[in-house]
Amino acid sequence: MMKAIDEEVLDQEQDDQEQDDELSAVAMQIILHAGNAKTAADEAFRLAKEEKFKEAYEKIEEAESNGILNAHQAQFEIIQNEARGIPHKPSFLFIHAQDHLMTIKSEVSTTKKMIELYELIVNKRND
Repeated sequence: MMKAIDEEVLDQEQDDQEQDDELSAVAMQIILHAGNAKTAADEAFRLAKEEKFKEAYEKIEEAESNGILNAHQAQFEIIQNEARGIPHKPSFLFIHAQDHLMTIKSEVSTTKKMIELYELIVNKRND
């Protein structure tokens, strides 16, 4: 009887470790893709300051479609599992990754608006 309980505990610990590893891997993917989005947004802003608006908008599109979208896709399965009743233990790394993603998503959005405003100013100045 005791041996069966010990095996159950070991199996549960192994399952927990596998979930922790999965969550850590997803968190790192979110951080990576969000970081790529930030880099693209920074490059877009630099291009806008040089009045290269077409290229700036292309970089913003890259930030949104490659960085932000990929980060969201990385976390999608974890969130879907939670919705299906398959919980994960709380993970500070995963929470940090989600916070990182939301911060950068906001930064990309704000950068896009700043580029639009700057383009408007330049166009008015040139009229």
